[in-house]
Amino acid sequence: MKLTTELRPGVDQVGYVDYNVRDFHSYDTRLGATYNAYLIRDEKVALIDTVKAPFAEQLKRNVASLVDLEKVDYLVCLHAELDHAGSLPAMVAACPNATVVCNAKCRDALAGFFDVSNWKFQIFQPGESLSLGKRSLTFVNVPMVHWPESSIAYMPEEKILFSNDAFGQHIATSERFDDEYDLPKLLEEAKSYYANIVAPYGKQTLKALETAATLDIELIAPAHGVMWRSHIDAILKAYPKWATGSYAPKVLVIYDTMWNSTEMMAEEIYAGAVEYGAKIAKENPTAPRLDVQLMHARKTTLTRIAAEALDAAAVAFGSATLNAWLMPQLGAVLDYFQGLKFREKTALAFGSFGWGQGGPEAIQKRLEVLKYPAITDAPIKAKQRPTAEVLEQCRAAGAELAKAAWERYSADQA
Repeated sequence: MKLTTELRPGVDQVGYVDYNVRDFHSYDTRLGATYNAYLIRDEKVALIDTVKAPFAEQLKRNVASLVDLEKVDYLVCLHAELDHAGSLPAMVAACPNATVVCNAKCRDALAGFFDVSNWKFQIFQPGESLSLGKRSLTFVNVPMVHWPESSIAYMPEEKILFSNDAFGQHIATSERFDDEYDLPKLLEEAKSYYANIVAPYGKQTLKALETAATLDIELIAPAHGVMWRSHIDAILKAYPKWATGSYAPKVLVIYDTMWNSTEMMAEEIYAGAVEYGAKIAKENPTAPRLDVQLMHARKTTLTRIAAEALDAAAVAFGSATLNAWLMPQLGAVLDYFQGLKFREKTALAFGSFGWGQGGPEAIQKRLEVLKYPAITDAPIKAKQRPTAEVLEQCRAAGAELAKAAWERYSADQA
């Protein structure tokens, strides 16, 4: 099956739309994913990136439907991760006259995955251009967005930015451009992609955005998801907010429970935050409403939790005690937050225990590791079933979290 998408005459997307993938190294790809590769046909022929190795034959068919494989001059690699470069050995074998074009760090990374001893390489320097005839590609290194060897390519003649992982989304769809897809949903998926993959590298992302701001861009062609041509301003406005960790007026209550005691506490924290949010709404009728979300850690994917946490200003973590420690999935949430390096959030630790303690205390210690200031010096705890007094403490803590979230948001807006 041949399936390509024209961006401009002689410039086509020739990658693979993967409707069946549901796990992308722990990213929950409920909508599938795409591995975008771009073929440029000019006096010289260049293929920008490849696809995951299992789909190499599809990529070869797509390219061969547009040009003889022997006429491919350049295989451009912007990123050595295997969802981009997994089919590169197959394309090197299928395109005998092609030279692999990449930066020096990318060549070294490729050598860590493949036997490249017989590959022809052309190493570009930052800012260097590759002439294809009437068109050219100018390369910019964007280290740690999101690997050390990552780079982007700009085609000034067509005003196309080949943006690598930046501005991507995990969406499998026959609608290949932003104006063919529901924009709010598209931005939601782009935010989720950023939160789960790019978030730890916010400073580096901002530097890359500074470079992008100097370019005249009419089309953004990312490595994953749909391409941007009509709503470029929307994604370029969103990315700085995500990269700086701008707060939304949002409180998350994330918990895991065994016999529902911790869940009872979570519900009271949630209720207290919602009540305080209603108070804020009355006092500030034109302001955004406080968003309060209750998330069961075992019933909510890490991917969604991270997407919501990206701009949350306050978060409560709760766990029952299991083997004098956390419930496993709540521990996974805390581990995930540590790796993603989200901006500081006001926090609360809470939970329950039976014959042995440990769960809520472990959360409190993890808040210190995360450097999240806690609203209480010790976790709110319940032995077996929470008493009315404990539930009252939870409700008051929810209000306190909501207050802190609103203050953080307001300070960001000032």
